[in-house]
Amino acid sequence: MSRTSKDLSIESVWRGGVSPFAVSWRKLMLWLFIITDGLLFAGLLAGYGFVRLASPQWPNRAEIFHLDFIALMTFILITSSATMATAVGAARQGRVQTAFRFVLLTILGGLGFLSCQAYEWSKLISEGARLSSNPWGVPLFSAAFFIITGFHGSHVLTGVIVLSVVAWRALRQRVSPEGVELAGLYWHFVDLVWVFIFTLFYLI
Repeated sequence: MSRTSKDLSIESVWRGGVSPFAVSWRKLMLWLFIITDGLLFAGLLAGYGFVRLASPQWPNRAEIFHLDFIALMTFILITSSATMATAVGAARQGRVQTAFRFVLLTILGGLGFLSCQAYEWSKLISEGARLSSNPWGVPLFSAAFFIITGFHGSHVLTGVIVLSVVAWRALRQRVSPEGVELAGLYWHFVDLVWVFIFTLFYLI
C-alpha cells in the first residue's frame, strides 16, 4: 500500500525534533503540570464535597467567615489576573517596561491576597480552629479549610516568586514574551482555582 504525502508528513512530525502540538516544550510541560495539578485540586474539592454531604451537620460559613472580606480577597485575585493579562499583551508587543510595571502590580495583588489569607488564618486559629478540632463541632470542617486554602495559598506564593523573577529579568531587559506568557498562564490557573474554592467552600 502506498503512503500519501500527508501520512509521511504526520510521521515526520511525530518522529522527534519538532513539537507535534506546535508549541514550545516549556509551554507543553506547563500545560501538563496545570492539568495534573487541576486534577489534584478537583480531588480535594470532591473529597470536601463528599465529607460535607456525609456529615449529619455542617457549620454555617456565614457565621464563621466574613463573606465581604472573602469577596475582597477574590476581587484582589481577579484584578491581578487582569493586570497579568495586560503584562502578557505588552510583552508580546515588545513594551518591556510596561510589562514590568504590570507584573509588579500582579505581584502586589498576590501579596495582598496572601496578607488577607494570613489574617483569615490567624483569626480562625485564635478562635480555636485546628486541623483536628474546632469550636464548631465538626473537626473535618477546619481540616478541609486549612488543607484546601493552604494548598492554594502555596500556589499563590509560588506564583509571586515566579513573577518576581520575571520582573527582575524584565528590569534587566532579559525577559522573553514567552517567559511572561508562561508566568501568566500559571497565574490565571491559580486565579481560576480560587474561583472554584470560593464558590464551593464559602458560598454553597
